[in-house]
Amino acid sequence: ASSISIFPSNPVFTVYNKLINEITYLAIFISYKQFLYRRTSDFRSMCSTDILDSIKNRRSIRSYKPDMIPDDVIDEIVESGTYAATGMGRQSPIIIVVKDKSVRDRLSKLNAEIMGADKDPFYGAPVVLIVLADRSSPTHVYDGSLVMGNLMAAAHALGIGSCWIHRAKEEFDRPEGKEILRELGIDGDYEGIGHCILGYIEGPYPDAKPRKKNWVYTI
Repeated sequence: ASSISIFPSNPVFTVYNKLINEITYLAIFISYKQFLYRRTSDFRSMCSTDILDSIKNRRSIRSYKPDMIPDDVIDEIVESGTYAATGMGRQSPIIIVVKDKSVRDRLSKLNAEIMGADKDPFYGAPVVLIVLADRSSPTHVYDGSLVMGNLMAAAHALGIGSCWIHRAKEEFDRPEGKEILRELGIDGDYEGIGHCILGYIEGPYPDAKPRKKNWVYTI
């Protein structure tokens, strides 16, 4: 870097030039550190108010209004799922967005049959996001599970209720599930990870259960 000189090139003023340069560089360094601090503080504030709130206050919802969620809200939730961490960045999962009522009801009936119950396993939710993952990836189950977590946290942040419904694996190992994949033109060996049901909450928002003892151990 070139030095700054405000005094003539004279030995008498050399010490002053050095002093001015040092003061100038120190001021620039302090300004840069303050900039980084503000950026870090803004990021931490964003995390505290948004991400941590979604993680701590999200609840599994099991009662929904029939009203359909706007497409732009669904798109935001789904996009959040695509940013979940995956093993080595392989992005093994896929998400199927089910808004069509006839397909949704067909899945509900199949899921209830697997469960051995005569009820709607989706609790009346109008939207079902199905997460599957490519079995060729050794981390596919973990990858898909992280996607599910992102979807539920994003839904909460946008005021939408959600719940993880199981038996996706059994559904898509059956001919009926494989047929759905064929209809969508999806090739490959995919394992069903879970259904993230979405909808507007019907009734009071559930309280969190007390956290169990011995959740965390520190070495």
